[in-house]
Amino acid sequence: MTSLASTIAADLQPLRPSAIPVKLGLTLALAGLADWLFYGERIGLSLTPFAIAMACVSVLFNHATLDVRRGMISAAIFVAGLAPAVEELNTLSLLILILSLTIALLIATNPETTELTERAHALRNFFLLGPFRFFLEALQIFSLSAFTRGIALWLLPAALSTVFVALFAAANPVIEQWVFLLNPKLILRYISIPRVLFWVMMLALVWPFIHVRWRRRTVVNTPLTDGPVPPPAPPQVSAEFLGASTILRSLILFNLLFAAQSILDGIYLWGHVALPANMTYAAYAHRGAYPLIATALLAAAFVLVAMRPGGPAEKSTVIRPLVYLWVGQNVLLVASSILRLDLYVDIYMLTYWRIAAFVWMGLVALGLILIVARIALDRSNRWLVGANLIALTIVLYTVSLVNFDAFIADYNVAHSSEMSGKGVTIDANYLLTLGPQALPALDKVIAHRPGDDCLARRRDRLVETQRLDMAWRAWGFRSWRLQRRLDAQAKGQPGNQPAG
Repeated sequence: MTSLASTIAADLQPLRPSAIPVKLGLTLALAGLADWLFYGERIGLSLTPFAIAMACVSVLFNHATLDVRRGMISAAIFVAGLAPAVEELNTLSLLILILSLTIALLIATNPETTELTERAHALRNFFLLGPFRFFLEALQIFSLSAFTRGIALWLLPAALSTVFVALFAAANPVIEQWVFLLNPKLILRYISIPRVLFWVMMLALVWPFIHVRWRRRTVVNTPLTDGPVPPPAPPQVSAEFLGASTILRSLILFNLLFAAQSILDGIYLWGHVALPANMTYAAYAHRGAYPLIATALLAAAFVLVAMRPGGPAEKSTVIRPLVYLWVGQNVLLVASSILRLDLYVDIYMLTYWRIAAFVWMGLVALGLILIVARIALDRSNRWLVGANLIALTIVLYTVSLVNFDAFIADYNVAHSSEMSGKGVTIDANYLLTLGPQALPALDKVIAHRPGDDCLARRRDRLVETQRLDMAWRAWGFRSWRLQRRLDAQAKGQPGNQPAG
């Protein structure tokens, strides 16, 4: 026994290869018209001819479903929307023009949508998703031939490789010099980045009016069964965009790029080979820590997406070793970041943010190792999230028991130029911000600066704060231990010794 069951499905019409060059050409022409009318100019009446031109081009490509009645209604709505913009272009008249143009397009090109709620949903999807369609649908151009399909397979690897090169250049002055040798300024001299962004924005805004796509109601015949209804299939990622071929190409490029960075770190950071002229180890160490962590996080995100359960690359005997190799290089990258930060701290002292960076880098390294464990043990992403949460909980609990105020103060005093003969001068102002726990370290500074009365007075204010912390409402075991230490120190001073 069967019956009709209605479901709402997305009806996305494919791009016709014959229409692609013309549509793209006219979209570019409209973007050029917008550049001439708007860029660097005050906008007023110039918006009217642009809206008319866009409406005409839209009708040219979407007249197949147009009839006289809906055409006249659409034209009337469009003209009514133009009137306020001609009268005075302001925020309200601009919104009216955009809304009237979109409603006219909906009535003219989507005869199946007649209910008010359906039209409201269609307009919502148009405004929310329309501006992003150009970049997704432009990829369909690369399905026209085997050659262009091959180019499409390299788009994602090339784009992400460019991002990684930019991060490596920010982290590594040597790579930055190599990139500078390409002299990109010669190209940028003739390219205005704001203007390029303006063209990108106009292409994204114009394309939905040229290649119109509405989500239509579709009636689907489904038989009634006694068993449970299977859940809908999860959305699939485009095979061309994140298929096994794209992932393989990406991993080959990424491993080569990361190998270059790892070799440079092995030479200059771990091997202590002399750096190029006008470059110090402090600069080499400081610049690399945070960009390299960003690189490792981006790499981890790519691995999770590429090696998703049930994906085309999960069981590949070629891709899995490349993933392991790349994650291993990322762990080495994090280790290099920790060493860079350690070298920087050794010169410029310790702060709370730098301790947080050490902890964060350790968690990132552990997260990368857990990703490898998830892939090797064939576990789910839920297991991965749970393992990371357990690690984060343990770390946070351990950190809560550590007296970082005293640790930072002791470290900075011990590694200062006044105590060790290298590093920077003690920053007494920073020590004072650490609170009473810095008092033992601060006393060592005062012992080396016997004439600094200002520092001694500020030290006395910290002692008063410590005394208040010993009240029962504010009492803490850490403050109690500090007080015992201060009392023992006071008794050991020569002026406090009992008379013999």
